[in-house]
Amino acid sequence: MDILYLLIPLSVLLVLCILGGLWWAIDKGQFDSVEQEGERILRDD
Repeated sequence: MDILYLLIPLSVLLVLCILGGLWWAIDKGQFDSVEQEGERILRDD
């Protein structure tokens, strides 16, 4: 039972970190044009 006092806050912290990383990626435009980045690899510049 004592381990729950450690695991529950750690799991909440992990979820907040994941949501913060997802928010950061969306805010910086990482998901704006997914198809374009896949095609960029195939093109010669």
